[in-house]
Amino acid sequence: MDTANRMTDARKKLQIEGNFPMQRGSLQDPVIAYETWGSLNSTKNNAVLLFTGLSPSAHAASSTIDPSTGWWEDVIGPDKPIDTNEYFVICVNSLGSCFGSTGPASVNPSTGTRYGLDFPVLCLEDIAQAGQLVVKDFSIKKLHSVVGASMGGMTALAFCLMYPDLTKNLLSISSAARSLPFSIALRSLQREMVRSDSAWKFGDYNPNNPPAEGMRLARKLGMISYRSAEEWTIRFGRERTTDTEGDEHASPFGIDFEIESYLQAHALKFTGTFDANCYLYLSRAMDLFDAADHGGSLQSAFARTKLSRALVIGVRTDFLFPPIQQEELANALKECGVDTEFQLLESLQGHDSFLVDMDRFRPAISKFFL
Repeated sequence: MDTANRMTDARKKLQIEGNFPMQRGSLQDPVIAYETWGSLNSTKNNAVLLFTGLSPSAHAASSTIDPSTGWWEDVIGPDKPIDTNEYFVICVNSLGSCFGSTGPASVNPSTGTRYGLDFPVLCLEDIAQAGQLVVKDFSIKKLHSVVGASMGGMTALAFCLMYPDLTKNLLSISSAARSLPFSIALRSLQREMVRSDSAWKFGDYNPNNPPAEGMRLARKLGMISYRSAEEWTIRFGRERTTDTEGDEHASPFGIDFEIESYLQAHALKFTGTFDANCYLYLSRAMDLFDAADHGGSLQSAFARTKLSRALVIGVRTDFLFPPIQQEELANALKECGVDTEFQLLESLQGHDSFLVDMDRFRPAISKFFL
């Protein structure tokens, strides 16, 4: 598999020439989008590979090329927890996403039309493989660390299992070795919401007329699962909204509470920025992943890694990836001889805490990268 030169723009791209084998199919000439911060040193041993959650792009932090705020702006940069004065950070946009990497919304070179449901079944191992090709393109023989939160943490774990010689350290945040039935059930219902939208048309929708209603409902359910009931109570209580005040034609089942208004606003924003088929594929990939597939059990799988250190961070209020899963992951790594630390944070913001509760996450991440 040959690779072409990297493009120099705000979102760098690796063009993979030829056949890209996947766990359940293959792609022809896919593109992998990524961004970088910092400089690769002469020995090429200061690189950090970052995998994202389901919905972010590779734009994790601002740069001189793209000064807009990134989704992990408080973590990556000069004198920040992942200090780009010292480390060279690579963030990869997931294969299957809609922010530069090849996915269901991309044009299939064989047909000249969008892939849609002709896109192969996506697995997190495929995303990890794409990340490995980006690392290879820089001629990096050993990463300092691989990092990921949520789906990105699962992908980072897959990367360590598939390429044990390629990284020394693992930072896993609010993630797991596999999805619990509860999480699978939530995501299954979200996918059904999208597929039930008449505009979806079995994945063959017009991009100018997407299944917006299905995506809106799926995102609302997602937002509920990403935060905690404790936060909702403190933040919104039973405050009434004034959004429909004075509208005599308002529905008797319209928005009455501030929490409803908040969910609606975030759902509408997401609907306009993320492709529905990409959402379905990435969501399903999370459910399909099981680290035990790489050895028959978690212990056998983790015995394949050659990690020196690992930090596993969980959040007490996260019920999508609850603390018991973080403990399971940390204990399995410890049993295989990896110097592993488990930290359970008291953040109120549930699964999304790693994006917003910087007062707790910055110190933990900083210590890991000292």
